[in-house]
Amino acid sequence: MIGVLQPAALNYGIETAIKMAVVLGVIPVGAMIFGYVYLFKMMAHMQSRLGPMEAGPHGSLQVIMEGIKFLQKEDLMPTGADPWVFKMAPLIAILSTFLVYAVIPAGPDLVIAKLDVGIFYALAVSSLSVLGVLMAGWASANKYSLLGALRAAGQLIAYELPLVLAVVGVVIQAGTMSLSGIVDAQANGSIFGFSGIGNPFVLTQFVGFLVFLVAAQAELTQAPFDMPVAESELVSGFLTEYSGFRFLLFFGIAEPATAFGLAAIASTLFLGGWYFPGIHGDAANVFGPVVLGAKIMFVAFLIFWFRFTHPRLREDQLQTFAWKYLIPISLVNIAVTAVLKVVM
Repeated sequence: MIGVLQPAALNYGIETAIKMAVVLGVIPVGAMIFGYVYLFKMMAHMQSRLGPMEAGPHGSLQVIMEGIKFLQKEDLMPTGADPWVFKMAPLIAILSTFLVYAVIPAGPDLVIAKLDVGIFYALAVSSLSVLGVLMAGWASANKYSLLGALRAAGQLIAYELPLVLAVVGVVIQAGTMSLSGIVDAQANGSIFGFSGIGNPFVLTQFVGFLVFLVAAQAELTQAPFDMPVAESELVSGFLTEYSGFRFLLFFGIAEPATAFGLAAIASTLFLGGWYFPGIHGDAANVFGPVVLGAKIMFVAFLIFWFRFTHPRLREDQLQTFAWKYLIPISLVNIAVTAVLKVVM
């Protein structure tokens, strides 16, 4: 019996190690791609300038140089700070992003954990990032950091609701909370009897898709929802006292990696994920990551385009927009989806 169990345990351990290595590799790679394509280049071209051009071809190595720069900087800590909480805050923030990637399918068999409640799990662990923000603000012993953390907590709690409600319409239509099941529902569906492209839920859940994008923008604390780090009011909010590698974890890895994760969730829920018409079986496992990557880049373009073209909201406008507009719209979308699900 022992001889039979040992290979199985070894295989499981190797499989788990490989899956963890893949996720740990995707997070920094996704962060670097978003940093270069959107923060360095797209924003530059939208503002009629070249952006970084010196490091590598067309400035392609600039994001790596930025990372090396932060690694060389001194790791400072305020005198009155709580050292352990201060140090752990960036790790908690990035851990929530790490956990999200575990359930995003990149192909029929390319998923770390195929959970029956995958979307419930993804939304639950993504909300853990607010703990890292609160820890950073409280432990910094700085009033600007604390105010920024409290603003971030209020904002993230307010916009978590429309983010979750936007997903409910998709769950009702697909009849499952499994992310792989939602992709299958879109791949095997049809539109008015035509099944050539499946049934991407962005067509029937367009309102939910827009609400999800706006709520994701607020979850990332990006303009116009960047009140927690408003430089003109709070210096840099909960990031004020961070420097060096810890600042890189917060601003250079956790934020773009979370944007990558939310874009992947939106692509899976509304755009069919890895599915592409005519590609099935083993071919889907080969081309699925490429298809999903292209859809992620499209969704991310919408998110960053919104960031670079809208001014910051006031705090009262930010809360009003969530509670008086996004949440009621999401509830109406759920009601209409439920009625049509029963009738049709």
